Amino acid sequence: MQTPRLMAVLAHPDDESLAVGGTLAKYASEGVEVFLVTATRGDSGRYRGLRPDDPEHPGPSVLANIRETELRAAASALGLREVSVLDFRDQRLDRADPREAVAAIVQPIRRVRPQVIVTFGPEGAYGHPDHVAISQFTTAAIVAAADPAFGCGETKAGLPHAVSKLYYIAWSESTWRAYQAAFRKLVSTVDGVERQVAPWPDWAITTVIDTRSFWATVWRAISCHESQIIAYERLKQLSPGDHEALWGCQSFYRAFSTVSGGRARETHLLEGIRT
Repeated sequence: MQTPRLMAVLAHPDDESLAVGGTLAKYASEGVEVFLVTATRGDSGRYRGLRPDDPEHPGPSVLANIRETELRAAASALGLREVSVLDFRDQRLDRADPREAVAAIVQPIRRVRPQVIVTFGPEGAYGHPDHVAISQFTTAAIVAAADPAFGCGETKAGLPHAVSKLYYIAWSESTWRAYQAAFRKLVSTVDGVERQVAPWPDWAITTVIDTRSFWATVWRAISCHESQIIAYERLKQLSPGDHEALWGCQSFYRAFSTVSGGRARETHLLEGIRT
């Protein structure tokens, strides 16, 4: 019997905790082997609220090391089996060479051979260019990973592997409303245009995972990201009930599946998977 494997492919340290922490923790607790691929090390971000141009900011190289350490601590709190960091530049993932980025994701897919992959949706949650890029690169990598003709440059390509299911993170308007009320308004300004949260309509959500038992685990994982803690300060004031409301369920859009389908809403990412 093969142990089921789930892989999350995300853009930054803390995406794993804030976006899908409850889901990852739930499956890890149930014996699923859960893997994480993070495209950047968050080197262009703030440090304890300090902007990158602040003289007290440690600089991109030091911050990258700090955030990778925090990422690995959060992954441990969530119970993940392995973390792979691709080391693309933070805030510049959308400018990475597409074939290089796709090949970098194909490698862990072929090595780990997950049945299910989750990533950001095409809207990138609130239009963040790195989130949009990782959605596009991951979707392309799933196709490339199954193609025997696709190599990975000078590195070992690995045997082709066909992923059975791909899910996009798909938060509804009610979830986003609760998140931004407790956290902060998420805005991304790109080429002078302000992008805000783009909720998925309820009817488009194909899968809802009950993660009520894991909100405390999620909070422990979020707390590992100490360099970003100023941004999370308001979360400290939330009651257990508020935390459960935020992290009590997580929703997805089934982008494709070779093993399930239809109009009925799923309650399990592994629905249809034979192990």
